[in-house]
Amino acid sequence: MKKTTKILALVLALVLAIGCVFCLAGCNKENPENKDPNTNEDTLKVGFIFLHDENSTYDKNFIVAAEAACKELGVEYIMKKNIPENAKCQEAADDLVDEGCDIIFADSFGHESYMIEAAKEYPEVQFCHATGTRAHTEGLANYSNAFASIYEGRYLAGIAAGMKLNEMIAAGKFTAEEAKMGYVGAFTYAEVISGYTSFFLGAKSVCPTVTMEVQFTGSWYDEAAEKEAATALINNGCKLISQHADSMGAPTACETAGVPNVSYNGSTQTACPNTFIVSSRIDWTPYFKHMITCVKEGKDIEDDWTGTLETGSVVLTEINESVAAEGTAEAIADAKAKLIAGELHVFDAATFTKDGAPLTSYIADVDTDNDYTPDTEVIKDGYFHESEFRSAPYFDIQIDNIKLLNTAFG
Repeated sequence: MKKTTKILALVLALVLAIGCVFCLAGCNKENPENKDPNTNEDTLKVGFIFLHDENSTYDKNFIVAAEAACKELGVEYIMKKNIPENAKCQEAADDLVDEGCDIIFADSFGHESYMIEAAKEYPEVQFCHATGTRAHTEGLANYSNAFASIYEGRYLAGIAAGMKLNEMIAAGKFTAEEAKMGYVGAFTYAEVISGYTSFFLGAKSVCPTVTMEVQFTGSWYDEAAEKEAATALINNGCKLISQHADSMGAPTACETAGVPNVSYNGSTQTACPNTFIVSSRIDWTPYFKHMITCVKEGKDIEDDWTGTLETGSVVLTEINESVAAEGTAEAIADAKAKLIAGELHVFDAATFTKDGAPLTSYIADVDTDNDYTPDTEVIKDGYFHESEFRSAPYFDIQIDNIKLLNTAFG
């Protein structure tokens, strides 16, 4: 009996061993490298290069979107913050490649030349860049630019500004002829010009007598300079302030002086409850999800991708109803619907003049070369076609009723 039991045990062990061999063979057919299916060895990894950190409203906007997109899609990510627009950018890209990143994204205009060099050096890695201009002419399969039609968001925010000016005029705080706004700009780049002009035209659409002064700082992020510029504009009689600069400098100056403010890249209502009206911003989450999905699925990323109101890339914060004029939300909603439907165009040539005359033709620098040579007719069907021939803005026209106080920062 004992002998029989031993024989049965040996037979059972042999059967189990043979079964395991076949099981392993089958497993290796499905998983030829014999990887543990519970590991993340094949997970996509994304690297991000940011000009500043969360203290910059501009960079914080990118950082929040990057975290949201990567977490939603279940990919790993590495962030490099406070990377200047110099060779440090390429060093950061090298580090991210060494750390196994499949996609590398940089967020500032001055990063572009270094990203292009990195793309040439690492053709197996996809490089994506915001606000750049050269992807559609470089011809690199692994280099792409992206931006959004933020001029539409600024136009809508401008409507909120114009409504507030009308309210203050009706209250007798100043006359219609004194409806002057101030704008703090970083540089005299087309991106900034497009931004402040669209904001102005939005205000002008509801407050026809508005004028505007622009003070440049020569930096994307300089809180002291931005606060000083806003204060100077207020002292010069500006009744409302907006900005294309990345700190709390201008909003803080407005809260101190009690002057209404339209901020950028996020709400400042908590810090400036008595003056904040609304803010426009680009939501980068749709683009980050798009670029990650393309790489995951082995698809090409467009040379030049433009986000819009429809893609959810151009958004406004909630309106601060305690400061905004009555009817602001309704006016913005109406204009937004018309923009999406194509019934309204921000740079309608009938709504502005240059040197006293309307524009019927304009050759813009779209295919940027070293001399920034104008190369593309951009006024068609009665309006300037911004961000359609490439994603990054190219509206660089100095229109009437906007006065530049200093132009040294180009």
